[in-house]
Amino acid sequence: MLVGHKTYQRQSLFLVFFVCTLVATILMVRLGYLMLTKADYYGVKAKELHERERTIKAERGKILDRNGNVLAGNVSVSTISVIHSQVKEPEKVISVLSKELGMKEEELRKKVEKVSSREKIKSNVDKEISDRIRSYKLAGVTVDEDYKRYYEYGTLGSKVLGFTGGDNQGIIGLEVSYESLLKGLDGSILTMATAGGVEIRNGAEDRREPVAGWDLTTSLDLNVMEYATQVANTLLEQKQAKTVEIIIMNPQNGEIYAMVNAPEFDLNHPYELEPEAQTKSQKEKMEILNSRWRNLAVSDTYEPGSTFKVVTAAAALDLGVVKMTDTFSCPGYKIVEDQRIRCHKTTGHGAETFEQGIMNSCNPVFMEVGARVGTSHMFEKMKKFGILEKTGIDVPGEASTIMHKQENVGAVELATMSFGQSFQLSPIRMLTSISMIINGGEKIVPHFGMYAVSSDKKTMKKLSYSSSERVLEKSISEEIRKALQKVVTEGGGKKAGVEGYLVGGKTGTSQKLPRGNGKYIASCIGFSPVDNPQVIAMVRIDEPQGLYYGGVIAAPAISTLYTNILPYLLKE
Repeated sequence: MLVGHKTYQRQSLFLVFFVCTLVATILMVRLGYLMLTKADYYGVKAKELHERERTIKAERGKILDRNGNVLAGNVSVSTISVIHSQVKEPEKVISVLSKELGMKEEELRKKVEKVSSREKIKSNVDKEISDRIRSYKLAGVTVDEDYKRYYEYGTLGSKVLGFTGGDNQGIIGLEVSYESLLKGLDGSILTMATAGGVEIRNGAEDRREPVAGWDLTTSLDLNVMEYATQVANTLLEQKQAKTVEIIIMNPQNGEIYAMVNAPEFDLNHPYELEPEAQTKSQKEKMEILNSRWRNLAVSDTYEPGSTFKVVTAAAALDLGVVKMTDTFSCPGYKIVEDQRIRCHKTTGHGAETFEQGIMNSCNPVFMEVGARVGTSHMFEKMKKFGILEKTGIDVPGEASTIMHKQENVGAVELATMSFGQSFQLSPIRMLTSISMIINGGEKIVPHFGMYAVSSDKKTMKKLSYSSSERVLEKSISEEIRKALQKVVTEGGGKKAGVEGYLVGGKTGTSQKLPRGNGKYIASCIGFSPVDNPQVIAMVRIDEPQGLYYGGVIAAPAISTLYTNILPYLLKE
């Protein structure tokens, strides 16, 4: 029995020894694995545990006009945060921040008492307020320098420039189009902290400096923008219109000097609503804001009316189906299939040449010319003049042309298309296509961005929009310019004339859908000088009250505009 008992004891001791050895071996293998193969991983984890990162915001690049005037700049602000583990007097922190930031104590209490490594209290705090908060020396409260976008001219060019959000990121307009250039690269501060998250006083600190964004120089001209805005606001008030849009551009290269969408909004307070809107739901408020921010010159579509006759004329002359001297007869209407489509002059223009038909903006003449062009060739030319595609302008939200499918176009549709009805396009599309027709036949891309310069001023990036594509022969472009000059000197666009300058142009009046609602859009496109156009402008008035003809209310606006800006733009 004794021998058996001793044998059992030896076996038990051996088993215990074996198990202990096995466990120790496994632990050593595991430790070796962690030390040899996971050292970097756990080294990083340990570093993260004992480091606290704070962001240093990069200054956003400025947006400048072509003469160096700052349209969108920055002011210094701060971001206020709390570090829960470092707060020693929570009630004092809540009381002080409530008083200085104008926030409710209940809202602040939730943030201050929240267990987190860092809780943001408020961004875009004015420097004066943040300096006062810093002077309290509240444990656990951090004041980090930041930048806030500031627009020197308030409402000027609001729907083109756009604005930034709470984190200084672009929301609409050029601010979002050129976000990658403007935003810069944030820096950071890494400070040593205990495992409990408390920053170690006098601990080692790693700092990565921020890199400011690139400054963007645009084709906009502050002087032209201010005057165009004045003209648009006057029209808006005098005609009690829904909106007024003005675009002023160089037809040779697509550089836009001004784009006005009246009424504009305050870029420094883009979310402000009228008192009566405060009772609306959040969804309704956003719908109001989105409508207010919408760049109608780019994102809206409309029936161009008689301004489109320039395109029809170019197509017909290019195909050789009409000459300026061809004669027509206008009895005041034209029968197309079973429809009687009238001219704006119901008594008719009588006998007239094609050139006179352009000057008189005669619908029957253009219906006849459209029929000569034919559906397939009309679509072919519209495509060539860019009508069926977007312009590629460098702001977001450009609208596409709303056009009949070619296979669905019959004689009636072709007739109405020929004088600018039954389809819709954007104002910038219409102006760009006419620019290509009158500039000698060269394709252009309308744009604002010209070049960007890095924050250290060492690198410049030129923005290119050049195109060598020809859309029309120079001789035909010249013929059309001369005819459009006569529209202003002798025809329906007389009120667009400017003393001392040769101006060509075309007016348009279109009825909004549904027909018969009494709502119209009046427009006029004018360019100068006629022999070598350097400036082209469009005025579009949506739902004017009283007189609504383009030749009566939009043409005089072109004259007023050009009287003041042509001496400035053409001074060289």
